[in-house]
Amino acid sequence: MHPSTPKKALSRWIPAAALGSLILTTHAGAAAASDFTVFETGQVRPLALSPDGKTLFAVNTPDNRLEIFRVKAAGLKHLGSVPVGLEPVAVAARNNGEVWVVNHLSDSVSIVDITSDGAGHVVRTLLVGDEPRDIVFAGPGASRAFITAAHRGQNSPIDPQLTTPGVGRADVWVFDADDLGTSLGGSPLSILTLFSDTPRALAVTPDGSHVYAAAFHSGNRTTTIAAGLVPMPPPTTDFLGVPQPARSLIVKFDGAHWVDELDRTWDHLVRFSLPDKDVFVIDATANPPAQLVGPAGSFSGVGTILFNMIVNPANGNVYVTNTEAINERRFEGPGDFAGQSVRGHLHESRITVLGSGGVAPRHLNKHIDYSTCCAPIPNDENERSLAFPQGMAITPDGSTLYVAALGSSKIGVFSTAEIEQDTFVPDTARQIAVSGGGPTGVILNPAKRHLYALTRFDNSISVIDTVQQAEVAHVPMWSPEPPSVVAGRRFLYDASLSSSHGDSACASCHVFGDFDSLAWDLGAPDSTTLNNPGPFVTDPVNDPSFIALKGPMTTQSLRGMANHGPMHWRGDRTGGNDAPSAQPDSGTFDEEAAFMKFLVAFPSLLGRSEPIPPADMQAFTDFVLQIVYPPNPIRALDNSLTPDQQAGRDFYFNEISFPSDPLTCNDCHVLDPSGNPGSDAPGFFGTDGRSGIAGNGDMLKNPHLRNQYQKVGAFGGTDMSAFFPDVAFPFLGDQVRGYGFLHDGTIDTLFRFVSLGFVFPPGQAGITAKRQVEDFMLAFDTNLAPIVGQQVTLTATNAAVAGPRVDLLISRADAGECDLVAKSSLLQAQIGFLYTGGGTFMGDRQSLPPIPDAALRQLPALYGRALTYTCMPVGSGFRTGVDRDRDGILDGDDDTHG
Repeated sequence: MHPSTPKKALSRWIPAAALGSLILTTHAGAAAASDFTVFETGQVRPLALSPDGKTLFAVNTPDNRLEIFRVKAAGLKHLGSVPVGLEPVAVAARNNGEVWVVNHLSDSVSIVDITSDGAGHVVRTLLVGDEPRDIVFAGPGASRAFITAAHRGQNSPIDPQLTTPGVGRADVWVFDADDLGTSLGGSPLSILTLFSDTPRALAVTPDGSHVYAAAFHSGNRTTTIAAGLVPMPPPTTDFLGVPQPARSLIVKFDGAHWVDELDRTWDHLVRFSLPDKDVFVIDATANPPAQLVGPAGSFSGVGTILFNMIVNPANGNVYVTNTEAINERRFEGPGDFAGQSVRGHLHESRITVLGSGGVAPRHLNKHIDYSTCCAPIPNDENERSLAFPQGMAITPDGSTLYVAALGSSKIGVFSTAEIEQDTFVPDTARQIAVSGGGPTGVILNPAKRHLYALTRFDNSISVIDTVQQAEVAHVPMWSPEPPSVVAGRRFLYDASLSSSHGDSACASCHVFGDFDSLAWDLGAPDSTTLNNPGPFVTDPVNDPSFIALKGPMTTQSLRGMANHGPMHWRGDRTGGNDAPSAQPDSGTFDEEAAFMKFLVAFPSLLGRSEPIPPADMQAFTDFVLQIVYPPNPIRALDNSLTPDQQAGRDFYFNEISFPSDPLTCNDCHVLDPSGNPGSDAPGFFGTDGRSGIAGNGDMLKNPHLRNQYQKVGAFGGTDMSAFFPDVAFPFLGDQVRGYGFLHDGTIDTLFRFVSLGFVFPPGQAGITAKRQVEDFMLAFDTNLAPIVGQQVTLTATNAAVAGPRVDLLISRADAGECDLVAKSSLLQAQIGFLYTGGGTFMGDRQSLPPIPDAALRQLPALYGRALTYTCMPVGSGFRTGVDRDRDGILDGDDDTHG
């Protein structure tokens, strides 16, 4: 608040009497596709029911809102819509009048007050760690809020210790809901750090005494040993007999030893251990809450990717939806020459039972015969499958479990006794199809005999009669997503379409459009060498052709592929080979042509009888190329660099670190956020599409560097002393990840990466320079400035602490890094503002004059309603701030209309 501005001054700009007559005079205009940013965030707990069962709350992830519905006998009636943060993914009702919403991209939690008529407004915003995902209430009187977040982020007071071995990467923030403190983002009771990678799901016991927290990319105790250190298992040629070079090798810890597919032991080459702690048990009543000590404090071997959890109220057992990766098996394709392949059997969709009997995984698709492949669709096996199990709901007596199958567009119905005893038989009679597709969350309303499911493909809610076991209504929520996103999304997840078995899709490995933190050896011995059209930063030392056996490669993200050239680590998904021989690389920078090359993956990897139709692949391509990277959570919110990060950047751009050519870091890993002048394409963030020499002499496409902070946690890695006798490779003990950096994940840290094969000054100066380059790479630019998504809520009493944060948001908007919007509610209506520069906002009522910043800040004190500021991606401010034409979508009085 600016104390120099008297309260009465605001009435000149926002007269209360005028607001009532201006409700329908919002700014008109349809949102264009360019004003929507696709993040493809995975929903975790998208639905919540008020304790009295009268109100349903749903996160509207694409529209950054909480939707409020009255529960009716025949369906749902929409009551209101509350702007929250960017990418809301979870909601929990603390009581009938208060709802908390977790905003994944905003690193925040919106606390929403629900009025007696069902309307709502944000009263406070808590600031938490990076990418929060889930929330539950537990502890004494269910008064404590538990929130999962990554062990990093600009709002966290904890040093992320990105370069320290043996540090957990998963945080659980705990707040006293009755005493949030007076600090800007709230004062947590505790921030628990768990020994796993980024966390996701939470579950609470019926008595509220214990909370379970699960890792997301939990891993499966596999890692990669660098090429040249172990003799390769056969085959060592392609099917034509062409010799293939030595490759790295995936090994798995079997509980006693690191072994390969031939059961050979390689313990001496793996310089760390993976305890594989997956689910953690927290005493919610302790002061402060804490993880249980000893073996009772965690469960291992639960799964590779953990999606969600629920507790059986009758016996206390925990059910965890997950997938288990089969990445220790090699090769794609039919497997005729090698005798093995992962085709059609990449992951298994499971529910793992945790209880007094330990950890008991249950394969949901045990009817599948993986020894056969690629029957035409439809087929009986496909129709009985459930892929990518997500949220769950359970009956009060604990006897029946409902499971949302994202990749099958069904709700699975299970007897919990049969799940626990593993006696269930997959059967379409116990599956409920939902229209719209892609269910992510379900919640049960026993009084109405209804189950509600949020369908992500079309951003709607299905109402299911649990007696008839059939959908009885489908309620759409308003969405700003362009048609190309809606049309293309299903091809990422739809396993019933993508695979003959009905359990595999691109999202098996590219989880929610990102990666799975694993390496896969997807060489194709049944194929032949393919020409590599380049272009190259330097002339290739060896033949740059794409040979059949490429060895293990870590899964790359589907984010941010636009303007970044060919795809795959080698760049072997390229349009360069489509051009005439006179211009062999002219198609290299056509990302659309490159992604279309993945059409062959449907039969060769996912196990479909044939590729999907070209029109479907085009829709998939149009969708995927719109997904972008989130802001970097390590970089300061004002986009400044620390002295060490700046020194690292200076070295990166200016010092020759590859003297044989000679090249700077930037000569290969081009950083140019400005992109192509005159083009709408994003900039270059570590690659401009060219290839360079890898450590083993191969030519790899120079990869982007936007996600290095996501790969922290594999300290130890492979012992490479055979190659670098002067470098120490000590055993570093328990770590949280099995894969680090480089194409195969064999290098544990960025410091070691720049230490092997690059030239730095000798002695301590070189060590310092390496650390500084590492610091810069961890804070590397992404498509969006760090401020995007960040929020603050200004109230009548917190101007002293919120004011500087508002100043920060305005300064970054002035710098062109975001569009700043502000939201409040007055006279039972939502009201929005867009910052237009020069210290001025425009309102969403056409008759309102420009509003000075100082006057707008008086709104909470004058009208008693909080005002929440949010930095939106550039280009989306007008749509989200002042252009909100939702008429005809969320109006109506009938019971089944949205």
